[in-house]
Amino acid sequence: MDSLCLRPSSLRSAPAAAAAARRRDHILPSICSIQPNGQGRVSLSIQGSKGPSADHCKKFLDWKYSYHRISHQSRNTSANASGQSLQPEAEAHDPASIWKPISSSLDAFYRFSRPHTVIGTALSIVSVSLLAVESLSDISPLFLTGLLEAVVAAFFMNIYIVGLNQLFDIEIDKVNKPTLPLASGEYSPATGVAIVSVSAAMSFALGWVVGSPPLFWALFISFVLGTAYSVNLPYFRWKRFAVVAALCILAVRAVIVQLAFFLHIQASLTFVFRRPAVFSKPLIFATAFMTFFSVVIALFKDIPDIEGDRIFGIQSFSVRLGQNKVFWICVGLLEMAYGVAILMGATSSSLWSKSVTVAGHAILASILWSCARSVDMTSRAAITSFYMFIWKLFYAEYLLIPLVR
Repeated sequence: MDSLCLRPSSLRSAPAAAAAARRRDHILPSICSIQPNGQGRVSLSIQGSKGPSADHCKKFLDWKYSYHRISHQSRNTSANASGQSLQPEAEAHDPASIWKPISSSLDAFYRFSRPHTVIGTALSIVSVSLLAVESLSDISPLFLTGLLEAVVAAFFMNIYIVGLNQLFDIEIDKVNKPTLPLASGEYSPATGVAIVSVSAAMSFALGWVVGSPPLFWALFISFVLGTAYSVNLPYFRWKRFAVVAALCILAVRAVIVQLAFFLHIQASLTFVFRRPAVFSKPLIFATAFMTFFSVVIALFKDIPDIEGDRIFGIQSFSVRLGQNKVFWICVGLLEMAYGVAILMGATSSSLWSKSVTVAGHAILASILWSCARSVDMTSRAAITSFYMFIWKLFYAEYLLIPLVR
């Protein structure tokens, strides 16, 4: 007996199978019979192995099977082609696919800008500008315009300085800060050069248009010191030398920001209040206190980066003296600064200023000591976290400085 196995498109119920059998009787000879074999197939039985009737049955069923297979493949191909043509169109109109590259670009620029330094710069300018305010009437649209122009110009200069440092520290940052865009490869060096060039140009252009000599000179000196600190040229790259690197940061954070932006608001002949330059008691305090704080930031920023600095020959204080010793030097300097600030507040003739400055600095000193004692010096993540905590103390101090009277 000869047999041929076929795969039907679906299994039929008993009544449906009987009806189908009756229909087959009209087109198949009586010697042909089809029965299920229990494996999702049907079996064709041909009674007699030879003769024209048997050949006729085989040819008919071969044709039927081929037709069914080709028809099924055609439907699948059409469905696949339709799906492929519609999928890109659906993705093109998906809001998530449009927002994702924008979000990634913003995140990369956010990390490139070193936001903790941007926040510190903005807060410091606002704080020392408020020291020039003698009455509520001084807070006018003219004052707010001058303040905004100073903040924006300093923002662009800040991007230039931190961006330039990253351009010359790509290999070091692959060890110390691998998430930065240049170190991770998200930004090419050409992109970094473009960003810092545009930022410097925007900063100087705004400083020139405003027409305030103190503002322009603050930007220019910051540009010179930031460039000398980072660029790898003869007699430059001052960050290799611990004392010179600390002096660069101290000059910008403690002196230029305090004095130049204060004079920009108070004493410029062509801008804002047009009052004679007077170095008030709060301004002197702010400059002295931020001298301590700037030294601490200059020293502490190298503690988490000791591994990369040692590999690439950066002779920071952390490399020369060790992490633990530099850590406690920084804590001691800050506690000393808070002690001076408490004494300064206690001598104030204003009761509200005395209360706020004494209590505020005492609370910050206590929090600093408590957090410092809990730092795990064997954990780079813990040291980095404490460094960012110091920046938060830096921000808090600039909230207290305008209240010193």
